Amino acid sequence: MSLQLKRYALAAFSLILLAGCEQGLVSNPVASVEKKSVDPSPENEIFIYTVNPPFYAKEEYFDKQIGQFIRKKFPNTTIKHVHWDNPGRQYQDLIAAGTIPDIIIDNTRMNVQRWIIDNDLQYDIRDLIKKYNFDTSKLNPALMAQMGNLTKEGKIYGLPFNNNDFVLFYNKDIFDKFGVEYPKDGMTYDEAYEKAKKLTRVEGEITYKGYSQNPGHYMNYNQLSLSPLSQTEDKASMNNPEWRKAVDNLRRFYDIPANQFDTVETFASKGNIAMAVATVDHLVSFQEQNKSLNFDIVPVPSFSDVPDTRYQPNVYSMYITKQSKKKDMAFQVMAALLSEEHQVELAKEGVIVPMESGAVVQAFGQNLPHMRGKNTKAIFHGKTAMPPAARADGLLWYDVPMQNVFAPLIFKESKDSATALRMIEEQSTKGIETKKASIVQLDKAAKK
Repeated sequence: MSLQLKRYALAAFSLILLAGCEQGLVSNPVASVEKKSVDPSPENEIFIYTVNPPFYAKEEYFDKQIGQFIRKKFPNTTIKHVHWDNPGRQYQDLIAAGTIPDIIIDNTRMNVQRWIIDNDLQYDIRDLIKKYNFDTSKLNPALMAQMGNLTKEGKIYGLPFNNNDFVLFYNKDIFDKFGVEYPKDGMTYDEAYEKAKKLTRVEGEITYKGYSQNPGHYMNYNQLSLSPLSQTEDKASMNNPEWRKAVDNLRRFYDIPANQFDTVETFASKGNIAMAVATVDHLVSFQEQNKSLNFDIVPVPSFSDVPDTRYQPNVYSMYITKQSKKKDMAFQVMAALLSEEHQVELAKEGVIVPMESGAVVQAFGQNLPHMRGKNTKAIFHGKTAMPPAARADGLLWYDVPMQNVFAPLIFKESKDSATALRMIEEQSTKGIETKKASIVQLDKAAKK
């Protein structure tokens, strides 16, 4: 079993760290590939294709979280499950073979545009939501906004399944050692910065770091709801006061002497980081790495003018394909998975579900001994930041490497945040132009 799958096992089906664990998909639309005819499947079979979370590569994990419940609710339905995990089972393979699934579960931000939409697999489910009187208001509004911001018309191609959210971990022993008060729910970045300055020390061979986090996560899921792409043009748009505010906010933590960021994965192994922002699944993995680690969690810090705000959605969602012949059945399966009954059961396993009812919050982590005694209610503190609004139709999606604003080379070359942002903006705009030119060439070749 790989190291990553071991983490999933330790986390008992908890959510994963996006940047380290996303499937290595290459943006390479295959809509032009000649497709074979779709083989008919049994009337009572539902075909579910999982790409993310990656731990569904283990059938036992999929069966515990999804399969068992579907069979219980729909006893006459059989399940065909395929996971993206090796050649022959990837998007392009299924499309080329004409074996299109009924439901796809994947990362909304990273893969829906470049794989589902770019290959014309998307299907607007608004009529099904209305037909089955499904109440979307019971789900986290920011997660639902993420579902509807792919088009200006507000088409809804999917429903959220779980959210890979972040919290702030803190090492109580370091706080006690230096006589600093523990963080509290609702802490601002200004308060976290003051604590970080007091907790960053060099004592002999040990460097205590006051604060650490993955800058890519901070930028990608920023609490100011900023997009790195222009809303109206095919270009990057980051060199503006809003983005400078975001970068300056984190840059000051870098500028604390001896507090250059380390990977948050060392929070448990080295034990020298006082505060670290990481995904919730680390509640389990950190304890497994260091059973004597004396830590707890609070919500991620927030901006003083946008208080009590979590990161933007980092959500895995369920999508019905346009090619499915069983759209009604697929929607009923999705709706059942989003029932409070099942949401509570998933929450017990440490999954951050889109429903945040009192029953869900109370149930969170009940089946995981590692989470007992921890401040798990911090996970649901405040509200999730809204994703950016939909861009104009027809614009290219481009994965702007926002984490590179904090790359050592950029930091060394740039004198300030504005310069760093301009460098990434220029690089990304060139990347968009190259991508557009490549698409034009492919279109020309296809017409010959």
